Amino acid sequence: MGLLALIASCYILWQIRQALLLLFAAIVLATALNRLARYLQKFRLQRSIAVLLSISFLVLVLVSLFLIIVPPFALQFQQLTQKAPEGIAKLNEWVDQIEARFSGQFDQRLPNLDVNDIMRQLQPLFNQLVGGAGAFVGNTLGVILSFLLVLVLTLMTLADPLSYRQAFIQLFPSFYRRRIDGILDECEIALGRWVIGALISMSVIALLSLIGLSVLRVPLPLAHAVVAGFLNLIPNIGPTISVIPPMTIALLDSPLQSGLVLILYFLIQQFESNILTPYVMAQQVSLLPAVTLISQVFFATFFGFLGLLLALPLTVVAQVWIREVLIKDILNQWGANPKILAAIDSAIHEEYESLGVKNNRPEILPEQKTELADQAENDDTVNQ
Repeated sequence: MGLLALIASCYILWQIRQALLLLFAAIVLATALNRLARYLQKFRLQRSIAVLLSISFLVLVLVSLFLIIVPPFALQFQQLTQKAPEGIAKLNEWVDQIEARFSGQFDQRLPNLDVNDIMRQLQPLFNQLVGGAGAFVGNTLGVILSFLLVLVLTLMTLADPLSYRQAFIQLFPSFYRRRIDGILDECEIALGRWVIGALISMSVIALLSLIGLSVLRVPLPLAHAVVAGFLNLIPNIGPTISVIPPMTIALLDSPLQSGLVLILYFLIQQFESNILTPYVMAQQVSLLPAVTLISQVFFATFFGFLGLLLALPLTVVAQVWIREVLIKDILNQWGANPKILAAIDSAIHEEYESLGVKNNRPEILPEQKTELADQAENDDTVNQ
């Protein structure tokens, strides 16, 4: 019966994995806002006011990103459609010059722009796009609803985090709940450090992109830099996507400038993946570079794009649980008497509470508890 219950539980969790990932995304966002609220409370602000300011900051960031990215890109896209014929003409002229230099060795060239001919050639593609429009709209609507769900869950969790935390702790046996409370504290600290590390990486990538695009005189360097920094949250795929808009706009001026943009983004990506992110994550959350790469492959394989997006925070939380539960509570105490270990934990925590030590209380090492358990023969010895 226990085996059947375990199999059924795993099956149910697998079926709702996308919902659990969205819930985890809301927890990560709520943790970041909660840390900001706690920081604001240091200035003697009430909890409600600090939470309101944190939410206002999030809204301000989202609105600023929209204003920086969407209107300029819409204008550039309109100019791109207008200048596309000029771009094709310049490319034809460039091909003609190369053909003349190499004595007519090139027999092919791009055809002159003919709107009717282009429309006839694009008609099959247009029909396919119309046929898949329903699926595209459905996927877009699903993404919007998922984003709204994450925001709602974030606000609900941020409003009363202790209630949700206590409800989660109640799922564990009574003798282990105090330990789970400490593990959740460790997870919160680790997630907060990951958020700080991710913000540092995003800021550095955005600054390097802004400087490089400004030197190359690519239009809208700030918008492109913000997009590059924001998409840096998506491992591997994000940097590849971020290079497309500046390359396309730079192509209208000259192919050389577009190539220089590609080289610039390649160098920035190499610096980010080989130096910046491994160093920052090692300093903030002690993640090894190989573990980071393996986690991205693992979560992307089993959970798709959302798993890839949340690979690093999931790995950070999993690392805390493995270290605290598997290593400290199981492997390091293998063979010790569990009743004596529980009594030692209870005696230690009661002593801390009697001294008024609640936050940042020291914890006895698992090796020390095992040694005490080996020496203990009765409850009096344990209490001593």
